[in-house]
Amino acid sequence: MTVLHVEHLNKAFGGLTVTDDVTFALNAGERLAIIGPNGAGKTTLVNQIGGVLCSDSGRVHLNGVDVTEWPSHRRVGHGLVRTFQISRLAPDIAAIDQVALAIHQRDGSIGHMWRNRNAYSAVLEEAAKILADLKLSRVAHHSPAEMAYGDQRLVEIALALALKPKVLLLDEPMAGVPRSEAQLVLDALNRLPADLAVVIIEHDMDLVFRFAQRILVLANGAVLADGSPEEIRRNDVVRSVYLGSEAQI
Repeated sequence: MTVLHVEHLNKAFGGLTVTDDVTFALNAGERLAIIGPNGAGKTTLVNQIGGVLCSDSGRVHLNGVDVTEWPSHRRVGHGLVRTFQISRLAPDIAAIDQVALAIHQRDGSIGHMWRNRNAYSAVLEEAAKILADLKLSRVAHHSPAEMAYGDQRLVEIALALALKPKVLLLDEPMAGVPRSEAQLVLDALNRLPADLAVVIIEHDMDLVFRFAQRILVLANGAVLADGSPEEIRRNDVVRSVYLGSEAQI
């Protein structure tokens, strides 16, 4: 079942075309990586899909509904959730409390979350389970300031999962993560719910080829190639865009 359909998205800033007629569809449970050289339009495209940035033309359909004109918060409510390249965690609030706040935001109960002790206990239980599923129970009561950076990135994913997405957009989840913690992040990504559609933007080609079922390559804002990891690895045009670097693809 198609959960996300992007049709002919375009965006220009002045005379510079940043996304150029981008079209693709994403099925439930699919893992899609979007890659491309710096300046290829990857982050702009995700901002358009997420509603952070208005497109000049084109449409975005989510679960069969045209959400093109919807603001980002309304898309979140309909199941389209994203993380950001730069951390947005509160540095001094425990991970479990931040996930609990996200759950209250999802349920519209954030204004009266302290009034019902039983309800709040249920929220904390749900938050604890989300963290446990990502193997983060050991840091549930730690603040991000006390965590390794790889754990911080995973807490951001936990916050996104608390919103019960149907489509999860991950903007460079490996950004800033030391190589020694990279496997921790990859293992967590591989434990994401099987029915969750995931779009990942990432420069770490090792993670891309180990995680993605399908890879979409952008160059100069346009789709250069779209295929399985093996098809992309063998694509001579893609190799030329990456300057022929076998280490990268």
